[in-house]
Amino acid sequence: MNPRKTTTGAVLEQMVLPALEHGNYTYEKQVVVGQRLGGGAHKADIVATNAQGEKIIISLKWQQVSGTAEQKVPYEIMCLAEAIRTGEYNRAYVVLGGRGWSKRDYFTSGKWREYIRNVETVRVVTLEDFVSLANQGKL
Repeated sequence: MNPRKTTTGAVLEQMVLPALEHGNYTYEKQVVVGQRLGGGAHKADIVATNAQGEKIIISLKWQQVSGTAEQKVPYEIMCLAEAIRTGEYNRAYVVLGGRGWSKRDYFTSGKWREYIRNVETVRVVTLEDFVSLANQGKL
């Protein structure tokens, strides 16, 4: 049996960093942005800063084949909202990459907002949409 690959997150990161650079963002990787709900450090994949000094948390999620990653998305949304509420961050993105998301359309449509409150500063987007926004400096 092959061990699970755990490097796909690094590949996804390498896909978004050039878009951030092109959009004139500065960024830091693996930044502790606060505490996770229920305890423990909340480490963000990327924190980008725009020319106005706004700090944007970016959480990268890769799902190559169907699995449990999408069950973690609502918790990530809540933790990001808490990091924004209690920290120095302005907004956040959860970026969904890969073809294994069976609930991709549900998350990117925003329909989940009916069930999770106080998360107006968090968006869930596809990798393609994120790259487009970042390239244009419109995060």
